[in-house]
Amino acid sequence: MNNLTVLTGIIVEENDCFTLAELSRACGKPAEWILALVEEGVIEPVGGDSGHWQFGGRCLRRVRIIQRLESDLGLNLAGAALALELLEEVESLRNRIAVLER
Repeated sequence: MNNLTVLTGIIVEENDCFTLAELSRACGKPAEWILALVEEGVIEPVGGDSGHWQFGGRCLRRVRIIQRLESDLGLNLAGAALALELLEEVESLRNRIAVLER
């Protein structure tokens, strides 16, 4: 018998937008957790009050990374936020090196 794993997902572009409730559902976390990410500066909503906030696709990507850092490494929110900044800096530097090597 052949064991196959089927993965499903949705492609999210950077310019896609989510409400607070949609972002909460997408990552399976309560809205309060998302609000803590906003307070920590991990993600930045667009819009006036929290009832009208919009989050871009980049926010979803950052939220998912924070989730993995918390669950896989046991980091608290502040530690996960710092690790995310460092990971993004490494990615940026690698991209710059790749451009220079062309």
